[in-house]
Amino acid sequence: MTEAVIAEGLVKTYGSIRALDGLDLAVPEGSVLALLGPNGAGKTTCVRVLTTLLQPDAGRAQVAGIDVLRRPRDVRKVIGLSGQYAAVDEYLTGYENLDMIGRLYHVGRTAARARARGLLAQFRLEDAADRPVKTYSGGMRRRLDLAGALVARPQVLFLDEPTTGLDPRSRTDMWQVLADLVAAGTTVLLTTQYLEEADRLADSVVVVDHGQVIARGTSDELKAQVGGEVVEIVVADPLRLGDATRVLVTVAGGGGPTVDEHVRKVSVALKGDRPAAPVLVESLRELDAQGISVRDVAVRRPTLDDVFLTLTGHAAEEPTGDAELETAGTR
Repeated sequence: MTEAVIAEGLVKTYGSIRALDGLDLAVPEGSVLALLGPNGAGKTTCVRVLTTLLQPDAGRAQVAGIDVLRRPRDVRKVIGLSGQYAAVDEYLTGYENLDMIGRLYHVGRTAARARARGLLAQFRLEDAADRPVKTYSGGMRRRLDLAGALVARPQVLFLDEPTTGLDPRSRTDMWQVLADLVAAGTTVLLTTQYLEEADRLADSVVVVDHGQVIARGTSDELKAQVGGEVVEIVVADPLRLGDATRVLVTVAGGGGPTVDEHVRKVSVALKGDRPAAPVLVESLRELDAQGISVRDVAVRRPTLDDVFLTLTGHAAEEPTGDAELETAGTR
């Protein structure tokens, strides 16, 4: 299968910080790759290099068979990009923004107008098409920015936190748009803080930390690294959460526990194919023997959240780290 995006040994430093530290990527044509990692892991820096916005200190990259460093103008002709923050002109209308982008891509006057109207309808912005963007809500601006990335029907689409700030309906709509694009042959590389987004959309997932790839594979393959089923217990008394954690870890004998003090919940992933039912029954008996009241119990399959925590030791957080590094590096 032909690779639409290739990155080999990418290095980028900001002072003493190595935002990228020999990062390698490969995205097959017509597929979706999700780039996951904690804040400051290098996700946004990677996207900026691949979209010609940033020069790496070392390494090579190709997009649609075009060398990113030697032929950046040719790369820009075949890609679409939506960054973490909406890049729209707030004094123009939504229609004027998309029409302008079409003109800049030289798609032709008539085609640019038709494309603008079509995308406004697709992103449920037709009622606000002729209003200045400064009157738009944050979610509307985000949808307009995403529409702008699609004006030229790019071969390769780069999306940096594409659904941040969107309401649940808009996020679902965006997922459908991406699914339709991929079905038509578009290649997508996205970074996301919503791990269910990667779970739903991505053909493959790459986890990065400190500028290096620490895991790659399909969603199911990464989940398999965590272990088998996950047993969860919610206690009634927050003061007994520590005791409940020790009981569950002792009985389960699985990986390290994940404790959420806010909701008084402890979770443990079981090793291999060990059945969850006996562990749950024995845990409940021991908790009862120790006088620990249980509010809720559950058994589930590992999620990418579990993978994230297991591989990086960090929870997924709001995206700020890479953007801050890049701003510091350009001052």
